[in-house]
Amino acid sequence: MPVRKAEAVWEGGLRAGKGVMKPESQAFQGPYSFPSRFEEGEGTNPEELIAAAHAGCFSMALAAALEREGFPPRRVSTEARVHLEMVEGRATITRIELLTEAEVPGISPEKFQEIAQAAKEGCPVSRALAGVKEISLEARLL
Repeated sequence: MPVRKAEAVWEGGLRAGKGVMKPESQAFQGPYSFPSRFEEGEGTNPEELIAAAHAGCFSMALAAALEREGFPPRRVSTEARVHLEMVEGRATITRIELLTEAEVPGISPEKFQEIAQAAKEGCPVSRALAGVKEISLEARLL
């Protein structure tokens, strides 16, 4: 299995500084700053990239699990919401919400929920983020 890499360069102090994050693939290069991370400023931030990674990983894990169970999906769409809050004076990722919708012919809502929950538990990014106090899942069958 490959080792994936990304890099970040930060210049300056915390509030006035700025940086750039880019994955090894160079699929994008994202500027980030104090305002883009802790306020509503322009640019990306680590939590947004964690959300993208989690949404992508979970969508693939759910598609694979559905297919393994004999229900190949037409489509799986996931939004991940990463909550960054101050806890005891430190910025902390406290919660991640996965909101997914899937088009899956021939599956019952109960079986879909069972497979979705198992996919959440088995997703490599979910497992990597197990230190987050809460990772919730809202899965809708279309």
